[in-house]
Amino acid sequence: MIYYFFLFINALTFIFFGYDKYLAKNNKWRISENSLFMLSFMGGSIGAVFGMLFFRHKISKPVFYVSILIIIAIQFVLVYYFGFKGLLDILT
Repeated sequence: MIYYFFLFINALTFIFFGYDKYLAKNNKWRISENSLFMLSFMGGSIGAVFGMLFFRHKISKPVFYVSILIIIAIQFVLVYYFGFKGLLDILT
């Protein structure tokens, strides 16, 4: 069940990065960076990285991609500390 959540959150994050790029190119109201960070932190960091690379979005802003890398590092530490099964037990 948790795998479906991670699949969903990563797909959603990827889509949000693409949609934000679309909004940026058309000078529309944008998705906040905090929303993109939150989606990444909630488990969508893989989708964020692929969205950044695929849509070439936010890759020229060091503050943004360093923040995504910090989120990924925190996630690795959590998985290492709790173990993947332990982290899944906490989340469910």
